[in-house]
Amino acid sequence: MRGFTARTLSKLVLSASTLALAGLPQLAVAQDAAATMGNPGPSDIPPAPADGETADGDIVVTGIRASLRQAVDIKRDGQGVIDAISAEDIGKFPDTNLAESLQRITGVSIDRSNGEGSTVTVRGFGPEYNLVTLNGRQMPTATLGDGASAPASRSFDFANLASEGVAAVEVYKTGRAAVPSGGIGSTINIRTPRPLDRPGLRGSIAAKGVVDTSQNGKNQVTPEVSGIFSATMGASDQFGILLSGVYQKRNASVNTGSVGFGNSFLGTENDWGTLGPEGPNVINRPGPNDVYEVPQSAAYNLTDIKRERINGQLVLQARPTDSLTATVDFTYSRNKIEARDSSVGVWFNFGDTSTSWTDGPVAGPVFYTERFGPGKDLSYSGSLTANVTENKSLGGNLKWEAPGGVTVSLDAHHSTAESKPTNKYGSSTSVGSAIFGVASQTVDFTKDLPVISYVMQPGINALNPALINATGNSFRNAYFRDEINQVQLSGRYDHDGDFLDSIDVGFSYVDNKVRSAYGFTQNDTWGGVGTPADLPDDLFELVSLPDKFDGVSGADSGIIPAYYRFNFERMVDLLDSKFKICGGDGNCLANYETDRRIREKTISPFVQVNTKFDLFGRTAHIIGGVRYDQTTISSRSLTPVPTGTAWVAAGEFNILYGTDSTFLTNKGSYQNWLPAIDLDFQPIQNVKLRASYSHTITRADYSSLQGGLTLSRQFGIAGGGGLQGNPNLVPFLSKNIDLSAEWYYSDTSYISAGYFRKKVSNFINSQEVERSAFELRNPGDGPRFRAAQAALGGTTDVSRIRDYILRNYPASVEVARDAQGAPVLDVNGYYTGRIFGLAEDGLVDFRVGTPFNSDQKATIDGFEFAIQHSFWNTGFGAILNYTIVNGDAKFNNALNPNVGQFALAGLSDSANAVLYYDKNGLQARVAYNWRDEFYAGGNPNPTYVEKYGQVDASASYEFIKGLTGFVEGINLTGQGRRGHRRSDNFVTFAQPGDARYSAGLRFSF
Repeated sequence: MRGFTARTLSKLVLSASTLALAGLPQLAVAQDAAATMGNPGPSDIPPAPADGETADGDIVVTGIRASLRQAVDIKRDGQGVIDAISAEDIGKFPDTNLAESLQRITGVSIDRSNGEGSTVTVRGFGPEYNLVTLNGRQMPTATLGDGASAPASRSFDFANLASEGVAAVEVYKTGRAAVPSGGIGSTINIRTPRPLDRPGLRGSIAAKGVVDTSQNGKNQVTPEVSGIFSATMGASDQFGILLSGVYQKRNASVNTGSVGFGNSFLGTENDWGTLGPEGPNVINRPGPNDVYEVPQSAAYNLTDIKRERINGQLVLQARPTDSLTATVDFTYSRNKIEARDSSVGVWFNFGDTSTSWTDGPVAGPVFYTERFGPGKDLSYSGSLTANVTENKSLGGNLKWEAPGGVTVSLDAHHSTAESKPTNKYGSSTSVGSAIFGVASQTVDFTKDLPVISYVMQPGINALNPALINATGNSFRNAYFRDEINQVQLSGRYDHDGDFLDSIDVGFSYVDNKVRSAYGFTQNDTWGGVGTPADLPDDLFELVSLPDKFDGVSGADSGIIPAYYRFNFERMVDLLDSKFKICGGDGNCLANYETDRRIREKTISPFVQVNTKFDLFGRTAHIIGGVRYDQTTISSRSLTPVPTGTAWVAAGEFNILYGTDSTFLTNKGSYQNWLPAIDLDFQPIQNVKLRASYSHTITRADYSSLQGGLTLSRQFGIAGGGGLQGNPNLVPFLSKNIDLSAEWYYSDTSYISAGYFRKKVSNFINSQEVERSAFELRNPGDGPRFRAAQAALGGTTDVSRIRDYILRNYPASVEVARDAQGAPVLDVNGYYTGRIFGLAEDGLVDFRVGTPFNSDQKATIDGFEFAIQHSFWNTGFGAILNYTIVNGDAKFNNALNPNVGQFALAGLSDSANAVLYYDKNGLQARVAYNWRDEFYAGGNPNPTYVEKYGQVDASASYEFIKGLTGFVEGINLTGQGRRGHRRSDNFVTFAQPGDARYSAGLRFSF
């Protein structure tokens, strides 16, 4: 815990023994799906006992034990496979992050961003396969991604929503006709509190300080304040108002050692970037049928993050008669993030190398060394990313309990999600500087952390700021907006007969409008611009590196000891004033060159029949229904038209764009019938058996649906890449079977075991087609190139060839010149500038990936085991669960890397272990969450995230009635994260782990 003193720790944590009892129980607070999702509106969840009293006047302990007892009752009486987490009291959710709460549920695991839970995976299906709703309403989502391509995921980022204003989060693992479609893995419904659910005057206000020990430098304490107020009025409490608000600030750092990659190769291939023959410089070269990958870059990044989150909700309710309830609600969230990144890195040009490899069939690098002439640089880069995501949702609900057992609900909402930059530079930036004169550079892959080192040419000191030269830069400006308008009409008929229990019918209309736009300002002066004298020494600050990776194997093995970072704003303003990198006016926000829009309209009627009958003398239920979805898609794409190409650096070619662009429109449609049936039965007392069969769908991601051809702005001598969307994609379709058995052996204890199988079709694959585009020409493939090569004795040194063309073909080049008009020379004495593509040059060969629905199918199955046990009246209890996920949709690392594979991201086993104590005003929990290694995506070049286990803790004590002090600790053991490519050796990222602590007071009334 860097910079975290014992004194600070003692203020935040009551004692080690108290923290050893923290954690989070799995709380099932689900209600009947028809009541919850088919008729969205005021919650039908029974409120927790108030003031420690049950309905019959018995005194019970509120909090953990009361919630667990309620959870057992709901789980036993529920239909289908439903799990949930609920607030223990108004304004008191078990975790400060919703995703971190959900990971405690059996079969649910999460992925983390900036040290916080961000998205969820359910039963091995990643975030894009799970639908998130708010009070039964489909919610928009917004993200800027990398700022250079259309955001892909529909998945909701739980980091945008604070937990204090949430009453419950429900996870529907089985399909139901009354549950909205869109989630193969699950449908996750976030429920917010309603004033008429708990009549009277209630509220809570809490304040706490948070210390994230990942911070580089001083560990600052940041504030979090939350409050919720609920009141009902009138003689019969027929009017209600609820107001909640949350303000949070957090400072954190994420330090990463990473290795970039090029393509994968078979041992027989002989192409740009492949290895030379076996010999002194290539040890244990991969065999003919072995697969390997060569590193393209390596870096250490230090990223300092500031996050500010504001959430709020206003709910107004009226119940003028016992049978009519009207609700109007407005929900707002704003998540503002500023990330300052600085890095030191190296690039490989596949030249004079020495390397060693592990044995095949998937060979990994042991070390990789490349030697250079005097012109190779050590890169010192920096970036500023400052974006805001804002969500707004205005909804209304009218619920009428009509005579004759009929209930009708009308619900509508208008919701938007918008992401955009909050600065004058863009959503994703990179500004480079460098010291030239690297003699050799090496990456050692034998540790968890990639060990990057370098040797400079004689007389050049990499830690002399007077030698730092400005290089290239790019400013990406992105915008994303998602708007959903939805109307739902549903009805329920409750029947008093012996077999028919109730009938649910409904209709939903969703109009989803998505827009993503982005543009670039880029200066490809990677060979250097100006001289080191243009950058004052006081612009730079020396930063040590090994201490930023404490606890990661390899940090003490000779990594780069230090580097220089710079003030981003000052650097950009200086370069803009000297070299007009943003036009000279200081505003680097690029105009939108690409503008993609999707409009998706879906109508969904459903009918569901709920039955109740005796089977062998015991009560059984069958719920059967069908949902019909019909969706039409219109995709419009404004795409810039290239005007030409230019060779801008030794191995870098750019596409040039003018002001012309064109709008293209494509359309698609599909429909699905989604049946579902559930059966539950008690063969013996306190034992319940369940069986379910359903069809569920997940719609294609936005990036795949968006039309238009997007070419990579940079390409190499061998060609470039590109993407083209397909609005005619149909959804993934899953046919699901669920079986479970539950034994409730006491009021607060049970054991359950379940089996699930999902047979999924319509998977989306990407097919790469080699093609030309817009008649773009390759300046590295033509008569000038071959003439220069011949004149230089057949050399393959592209730097020398570039220099020759710049000197001898003035009509087709643009030579960079200084203020006196003299050519600008790099450190090797070569000309710098641009070589333009000509009509006699060869066409650029683009490998354009286009998504399509394949005929491949996958079967995913697994087992879920859970036990919840209370140790009599001691106050102690435990919860254990384990999920096993199997499937035939796994990536095979040993297959030909030139052929795309069918694989499902996110498949992994997961487990939770929780110990809690709740008695005499003291509540304490400790929880361990574990997730096995999983395939994170990438095709044909995969990435894996390695197994991860985290210990969290919390404790609270009620000093006087209504006044509670609490402490929390997240990732107490400082577990780090690591990812790799096909080979375990080929690390793609390694990050240290750090704990987060908080302490505060809560007052409830």
